[in-house]
Amino acid sequence: MSSPITGPARDPLWRMIALARPRGVRFVLGVLWGAAATGSGVALLGVSAWLIAKAAEHPPITALSIAVVATRALGVSRGVARYMERLVTHDAAFRTLADVRVRVYERLARTEPVRRFRSGDLVSRLVSDTDATQDLLVRGLTPPLIAVVTGGATIAVCTALYVPGGLLLAAGLVLAGLVVPFAAAALGRRPGERQAAARGELSTALVDTLYGAPDLIAYGAMDRAVARVQQADTELTRVARRDAALLGFGAGAAALITGLTVWATLLLGVAAVADDTLTSISLAVVVLTALAAFEIVAPLPAVAARLGAIRASGARLFGVLDTPPSVDAPETGPALPDGPAALRIRDLRVRYGPGEPWALDGVDLDIAPGRTVAVLGPSGAGKSTLASVLFRFRDPDSGTVELGGADITAHPVDAARAAVAGVPQDPHIFASSLRENLRLARPGCGDDALWDALRRARLAHEVEAMPDGLETEVGSHGTRLSGGMRQRLALARALLAAPRVLVLDEPTAHLDPDTRDAVTADLLAAAEGYSTLLITHDLAGLDRVDEIYVLAEGAVLQHGSHADLLASDGWYRDAVALTNGAGAG
Repeated sequence: MSSPITGPARDPLWRMIALARPRGVRFVLGVLWGAAATGSGVALLGVSAWLIAKAAEHPPITALSIAVVATRALGVSRGVARYMERLVTHDAAFRTLADVRVRVYERLARTEPVRRFRSGDLVSRLVSDTDATQDLLVRGLTPPLIAVVTGGATIAVCTALYVPGGLLLAAGLVLAGLVVPFAAAALGRRPGERQAAARGELSTALVDTLYGAPDLIAYGAMDRAVARVQQADTELTRVARRDAALLGFGAGAAALITGLTVWATLLLGVAAVADDTLTSISLAVVVLTALAAFEIVAPLPAVAARLGAIRASGARLFGVLDTPPSVDAPETGPALPDGPAALRIRDLRVRYGPGEPWALDGVDLDIAPGRTVAVLGPSGAGKSTLASVLFRFRDPDSGTVELGGADITAHPVDAARAAVAGVPQDPHIFASSLRENLRLARPGCGDDALWDALRRARLAHEVEAMPDGLETEVGSHGTRLSGGMRQRLALARALLAAPRVLVLDEPTAHLDPDTRDAVTADLLAAAEGYSTLLITHDLAGLDRVDEIYVLAEGAVLQHGSHADLLASDGWYRDAVALTNGAGAG
């Protein structure tokens, strides 16, 4: 087990830079190309200054030929080197960004972090905060390294020509390239944190308003929702203005330092020329080189002002990557046994935190091959927790879940979910066609298999009546389908996956009584031949299952067939009597 990250390595900026370690050689090459481009620009102005000053003395043309060629060469090399620097650094940054996105997607694919963040905020973390990695590498890492290499070389050349001018240039570059950026970074840290948070809040408010629009309109709350979006937008705009002010401060301070340094160098140089300690040609070279040298540090204040926002984005990014998993499973392992197999649960105990009550407290349950078993209980009985364990969204705190004698928690989650799958309580229907929603379970399968699954789920007749058939667009979250059709579509998708144990978690929770009875009958008919677990709080259709487990407060109260439980005193018979009495009334 790796040791926890401590000290400076915990800083999001350092951790984001560490993500680029596999591309380190490319970034070094990019810095060298950038130094060559910036150095060519500075040298171009210096050589041009020498050429103009020397030409004023009317020397033979041959004395200027080398400078003329050098000027042309530097002009060409500057463009070529800048292109190569952008090509290499952006290629390395994009490759690193792709690696980071894959890591984030892989983390989210394990499903646990999705449940711990608001949807809009998670989108912001996935897009804007992940993209901040590229921003840091291209604009935050490369320019300072280029400035160190090129600035040192420029100071050395100017010092060799005129020591006071070189020292003055060094002081100016330190002020413009170090002091001003540090001030900008210090001033921009808190606004940067607020900007990342404000971006997430705006994204969340927009998503909530868009997806909740029907309910918001029905309850007259749309104005409040829009006001929330406007408030989030106002806050983000205010922070962005503060960020723009910091950028203006950095640019203005750098320009002021540049002007003062050039003027001071010029005044000292003129005095040196008057004292015959410096030639007029060298004066022109030193002054124009000093002017060009500030191009080296020009990007740094803006970079530093953005570090606060980048650091905050990095913290939000690692907030996703560092989320501890709810499921501890090996990446690889032996395959689960093939063929019909019994599901056996023994002494299953689960709770959601230390000191919390047990959501499941010693549950024992068996599903024989080809049998249909129902778990019945009121809300809060632990039924959804049982489904989460079977779907491998949670690990048991103790106890075992075995399929054919093999503990599913000891196998990779993908293998376990392929063997034990079904219809969750609130199945997601994607904003795509019926065909693509079905193929999610078995990519690339033919239409014959799709129609077979639809027929088994009692949905084929409705799809055949649609003008576009399998190409029918279902809308966002399946809004173009009725509640019963959405459940049947989810069941057809589960049947295409062909699990060994089919789990139906509250499949009729959001349906009216008439639809609920019909959907339950269809689901149980479609599940014939499967080892099926029906998790429900509804009594409809339970006379068709083989066994019933009554669950309350995380424990099994009763177990037996429908007839056996009706013949015994207890929760089940009382619930049936109450339901029949309500129906008769």
